[in-house]
Amino acid sequence: MAKLEIKQIKSTIKKPRNQKETIKSLGLGKINRVVIKEANPQILGMVRTVAHLIEVKEIAE
Repeated sequence: MAKLEIKQIKSTIKKPRNQKETIKSLGLGKINRVVIKEANPQILGMVRTVAHLIEVKEIAE
């Protein structure tokens, strides 16, 4: 499977609770923090939920 580089670009202040929890479960929490995750259905669903707060790049293996 492909890998995704996920970077938080916006704050979670004044965002709904589910979006804050999704950011935390992705391993983010501060602006400019970057994580690398496998592109599976669960992660892609989380990315869709907080797409306006993050920047996603696909990494070729």
